[in-house]
Amino acid sequence: MSLFTVPIPPCGAHPGGSITATQPQPQVYLLTFVSPPDNRLTTALCRALLQALDILEFGGYTPGVVVTTSGIPKFYSNGLDLEHAINTDGFWQLFFDLYPMPTVALLNGHTFAGGLMLAQAHDYRLAPDPKGFLCLNEVLFGAPLKPPMAAIFRHRLAPQAYRTVALEGRRFTGQQAVEYGLADATAASLDDGLRFIAERQLTEKAKAGVYGVIKTELHKDLLKELRKEGVDREEARFNEDQRLDGERKEFGKVWFEQWNKENKSKL
Repeated sequence: MSLFTVPIPPCGAHPGGSITATQPQPQVYLLTFVSPPDNRLTTALCRALLQALDILEFGGYTPGVVVTTSGIPKFYSNGLDLEHAINTDGFWQLFFDLYPMPTVALLNGHTFAGGLMLAQAHDYRLAPDPKGFLCLNEVLFGAPLKPPMAAIFRHRLAPQAYRTVALEGRRFTGQQAVEYGLADATAASLDDGLRFIAERQLTEKAKAGVYGVIKTELHKDLLKELRKEGVDREEARFNEDQRLDGERKEFGKVWFEQWNKENKSKL
């Protein structure tokens, strides 16, 4: 039985969809999003997800665990548009800082680019099994990881794993995702997810009212980069780095032309 539904309005070329909240077990709230064809992140989807989280927090529901998953079997989220998520005020901060209940991403299909970033914003991640890949493929299509994006993965992963994920664009199976720290376990179904929640006794963790406070301290270094002042500071640094790199490349072209001319004259 549905608890409530939040519409996802159309956004540009994206047709929109909905997020439906159900309660498969006491104190376990399942948010299932459907935004055809592949759950791309848009401002509309991000805002709808924020609304659904707010309803669960402020709507009189007993504190428990929030699970997100996809109603499109092939995809959890195929990524894009990353700029929509970054430009939705408070989106990443709500997951890492304020939200007072454990969050679990039940990845029941391909999870690419921005979709993988959304998964990393959850407290726990369950990778698809046996089908479905996880991949941060920006390096393959020429999209730089902007500071907030990079900060999330840098915070979550060990340095060697981050290098492999960010610089190789590798596709990870569910089990490989666990080995690299992208996921905590694999799950072939919602039942597997419910067992994971039960094993860790997650439904009881929000009752004392300090879950969000502890998360704030746990993620305090990351939050410095996700809050507005940190985003503005790191964006300025990123832009300056790009400017300096542009100057370096221009100098390199001039230098090579001169070097080439001088060496040809010696032949």
